[in-house]
Amino acid sequence: MSPLVMGGARGAVVSPERLSAASGALAAAVEAGGDELPARGGARAAQVVAKVGERTALVGGHTVVALAGATGSGKSSLFNALVGTDVATVGVRRPTTSTPTAAVWGAEPTGELLDWLGVGSRHLVDGEGPGGHVGTLDGLVLLDLPDVDSRETGNRAEAERVLELVDLFVWVTDPQKYADSRLHDDHVAALAAHEAVTIVVLNQADRLAADDLARCRTDLARLMERDGLPGATVLATSALTGDGLDELRQRLANAVASRTMARARLAADVRTVAGELSSHVAAAEPEVDAATRAELLEALARAAGVPTVVDAVARDYRMEAATHTGWPFTRWLHRLRARPLRRLRLDGRDVRVTESDVRSVLGRSSLPPPSPAARAAVALATRRVADRAGAELPVPWSEAVERAATPPGPELGDALDQAVVGTSLLARAPVWWRVVGAVQLALAAAAVAGVLWLGAYVVAGWLQLDSLVPEVPTLGVLPWPLVLLVGGLLLGFVLAALAAWLARIGARRRGVVMDRRLRESIAGVADGQVLGPVRRVLERHAATREALRHAADV
Repeated sequence: MSPLVMGGARGAVVSPERLSAASGALAAAVEAGGDELPARGGARAAQVVAKVGERTALVGGHTVVALAGATGSGKSSLFNALVGTDVATVGVRRPTTSTPTAAVWGAEPTGELLDWLGVGSRHLVDGEGPGGHVGTLDGLVLLDLPDVDSRETGNRAEAERVLELVDLFVWVTDPQKYADSRLHDDHVAALAAHEAVTIVVLNQADRLAADDLARCRTDLARLMERDGLPGATVLATSALTGDGLDELRQRLANAVASRTMARARLAADVRTVAGELSSHVAAAEPEVDAATRAELLEALARAAGVPTVVDAVARDYRMEAATHTGWPFTRWLHRLRARPLRRLRLDGRDVRVTESDVRSVLGRSSLPPPSPAARAAVALATRRVADRAGAELPVPWSEAVERAATPPGPELGDALDQAVVGTSLLARAPVWWRVVGAVQLALAAAAVAGVLWLGAYVVAGWLQLDSLVPEVPTLGVLPWPLVLLVGGLLLGFVLAALAAWLARIGARRRGVVMDRRLRESIAGVADGQVLGPVRRVLERHAATREALRHAADV
């Protein structure tokens, strides 16, 4: 089957549903890619998507064929020969054609289509004469375009505008200009993906001998292969003698009968743009490995002052333990000392964090600002995240990853501070504090009782009331008042020392628990402020890549 009755990618018929899906995928790719795709490519893709919607919405099964070529190639003469009457103006003055001229076969209305094409000069072929062929060309809209190499800028622009909209290209050249670089480089090569909707015509074949004509056709086929159209068939025609016109008419009849040329052209456009944009995405998305994430979390933890807070938690634990389990006669001194967490405004009583407090003095901790070394470590860690995630991505995407990994202004610092403030550093007091505290009070009471007992004997002796005072009971050789006094003081001191040793162990454990809580909060900041935005850029890249792949498969 001729390639002109086929559509889609290199010979596959493109269904309306598949074309619509490919166009939607291209639109989705542009939306997902955003500023990371080149502006020109995105605009071109938007134009193609709009064209697909507009062309497929037009009623009727017409096939629009454009005769395009360089000055003097005989397009207008060939156009008139195909129509069977002099519709296009032919003359020696160049350029002759300044606006497109349309010839329409069939009775189906084409006004809406020609209005969309922007073609005002229209001729209805009545079916009589050599150009009629209504039975085989019914539904054909043949356009004679201005010269693609016209000296008039407006004529070239008009030809290029209409070429963007037609369904089938008929490149018309002649023995003198068939190798013209402007035709091949600027036009034919640019439409290399449109092989299925391309016919090449070597016109004015009557000027060459048979051997010379064969060599020209072979050379032209070679040039078309170089341009990216290896399957292009070169037809030789002569508008003067009529040679080759029947074969050209049959090719056009095949195209019209298939009613797939419009979709084939649109599919080629979608494929071409998707292919161009695919060079601006990578084959896959890198990932941030566990080691890089751990480095980021450690740097953020240090910048947030987590070691300082953990140390304050441990000291606060020891001081609180001392107020409950210390020697009752000196424990009040501990209450006079400022608590480390309260000084940092992290004791859970000095602040109440609300949404409005985030950027204000209220609701913030009193942690010292991060040192230059800590800030440098954060900068280095975020840069490594950006380097890992942006590796092998095109420059615009890697720059987007870098921006995502570096929150602007004080946002990261505020989020870290709020993470620390919002982390509960309170925990239930250990049971052994109350037990040791009760024992300490009992020992203190015993010491006081011993003091009072001894004092009573001293006062009685001073008042010479020894006869009225009962004999002092003893424990062995030691009087009980002395046992109570010395024992209460000595055991209380030893118990306080033991409690302090236990408090140091408990403080380390409490520090480990709070360090884990704080780092979980810091991990939330890392995900929300650094890793999350980076992940969203990579997800957009993946969505863009997949959408372009689907669009290019049409």
